[in-house]
Amino acid sequence: MGTAELACASLAALTQAPAFKVLSVVTQPDRPKGRDLKLQPSPVKESAVRLGLPVLQPGRARDENFALELRALQPDLIVVAAYGQILPPAILELPRLGCLNVHTSLLPKYRGASPIQSALLNDESETGVTIMKMDAGLDTGEILTQQPVLITPTDDAQTLHDRLAKIGAELLVSTIPDYAAGKTLPRPQPAEGTSYAPKITKQDGRMDWAQPARTLWNRVRAFTPWPGAHGYLPAHPKPHLLKIWQVEVIEQTGQPGEILQADKTGIVVACGRGALRILKLQLEGGRRLTAQEFLAGHDVKSGQRLG
Repeated sequence: MGTAELACASLAALTQAPAFKVLSVVTQPDRPKGRDLKLQPSPVKESAVRLGLPVLQPGRARDENFALELRALQPDLIVVAAYGQILPPAILELPRLGCLNVHTSLLPKYRGASPIQSALLNDESETGVTIMKMDAGLDTGEILTQQPVLITPTDDAQTLHDRLAKIGAELLVSTIPDYAAGKTLPRPQPAEGTSYAPKITKQDGRMDWAQPARTLWNRVRAFTPWPGAHGYLPAHPKPHLLKIWQVEVIEQTGQPGEILQADKTGIVVACGRGALRILKLQLEGGRRLTAQEFLAGHDVKSGQRLG
């Protein structure tokens, strides 16, 4: 059971391992996307179709007909990764071995919808993957296995996502046999160190230049590629939205939001403490450019202030 891209690696690993037989793939219904709002399948559905696997797409996991379809499959185990809905007890209790979840944090830290982004936002040097036996709570189930993963200064949410997806798939495939044989016993999550990673909105990407440069550097990393960190460039009749893709922290000072320098090395913007050099950016409706490319076509000067 999965919907987002994160789950595709686990699906591929399960189908490639001779010890397992994937009976069916469950994903959320096709959703309208793009300017023309055409229905688009989830990444997991696309993967399942390529693999020739049957697909179930219930509107709600609590649907009784869906539970009947699952029961007819008689699964020994249900694996869940980035599915997007909380499973009811009727499904959690259906398989002989229960339901296992691939979660991209070291639980109990960062339960919830955005563990990868939250780790970056909070300047963590390490995160990881947890294989958890699911219960009725939100990421509160017992732990089977965990694997720490270092976060590098060059990581953003996309690179960290891709690495954790691969590591999570490998950990899942290595965990299931020992769990099924009773060699790996679930253990309760520690009572201490619990934190929650809330769902992200587009507005979370707004840059508040009064914050320290390092805080904003982490915000850019956490929200690349979505929803994207952004500020506003002065213009008439209204400011232009400026999406910020890559920055580095430097030691310069000025009024928060003030452009201190704009040349081929980047666009330097003062923050509440320190400054950021913008290296890659994108004007709303335009394409992603290096700072040097951007400045060749836009009049950006020292003394202007970003919103």
